[in-house]
Amino acid sequence: MLQRKQSTLTYLDMPSQSGHKGDILVMLHGYGSNEKDLMQLAPLLDQNLHFITPRAPLVLAPEMYGWFPVEFTQEGITIDREATRRTKETLLDFLHDIIAGYDAREGKIWLMGFSQGAVMSYLTALAEPSLLHGVIALSGQFPESSTLVNTDPELFRSIPFLVIHGLYDDVLPVTNGRRSENWLAEHVDLLTYREYAMGHEINNHALELIKDWLERKRKEKASS
Repeated sequence: MLQRKQSTLTYLDMPSQSGHKGDILVMLHGYGSNEKDLMQLAPLLDQNLHFITPRAPLVLAPEMYGWFPVEFTQEGITIDREATRRTKETLLDFLHDIIAGYDAREGKIWLMGFSQGAVMSYLTALAEPSLLHGVIALSGQFPESSTLVNTDPELFRSIPFLVIHGLYDDVLPVTNGRRSENWLAEHVDLLTYREYAMGHEINNHALELIKDWLERKRKEKASS
């Protein structure tokens, strides 16, 4: 595993342990974490995948980063929409470079995000669905309607989504997952939604589902 610096973001790079090339899973960490966090999951997932975990650009504290500023209020979490838009563009540039630099299969990647990383995954899918094989959104929040820019609704509709949320999530309550499910159910053809008895985390049941879902979807795409 190597740490690399691309033109826009620093990231960790773990090539496929099997030597297989082509399928890349980009994992986006949550608010207050860093690029090392989700990379810990790589050995537990499909070893034919090439794993990449970028570090979010906003520095919060030593070893703590965010994708965009948030404010915690009594009414819930509010976001800085303009900062979010800028970060989305930074992430899109990063993904374009990763796809070109690593010769990703069909010019696409798999994208997984946790919490704020899930928000960035949704925004990426809406902005440039052509970049994605599929999306895994964990303990996230679907973007506010004012931030949605669905540039290609038909292409977006064909992306498979896996959405997982904890019943006892005290950071982003499970109602956020259910709102995501409701919106996606009307706008995509391939949606898997699951809730588990967990908090703001990824437990073993969720991890098993992620692994199985990725393997199944990769096989489906390879045979299509």
